[in-house]
Amino acid sequence: MAKRDMYRVLFPREHQILARFGEDLLLAVKRRGLTKQMICDRTGFDNKTINKVFAGDPGVAIGTYLKVMAVLGMEENFAELAAHDEVGIKLQNIKLLRGSK
Repeated sequence: MAKRDMYRVLFPREHQILARFGEDLLLAVKRRGLTKQMICDRTGFDNKTINKVFAGDPGVAIGTYLKVMAVLGMEENFAELAAHDEVGIKLQNIKLLRGSK
């Protein structure tokens, strides 16, 4: 496998999550009564790129996903993704509890 293709290597669960994310974005578009062409016009991306976003293609830049979310008024959802770090909080709590003995 060529070195530049390594970014496309995801575990099956990661593929499922990304595919679901793309589907959720497409559903958000449809709920708002928008078309793919309207998304293309508002983001400046071509139809091929927008189709990749809705397919959850791992080769699409994260900024492209963010731009689509912004058109849908969902950019704040993106900002909150890493803020909910349950594992990190649990690890920190364990460390704090051990240090207080």
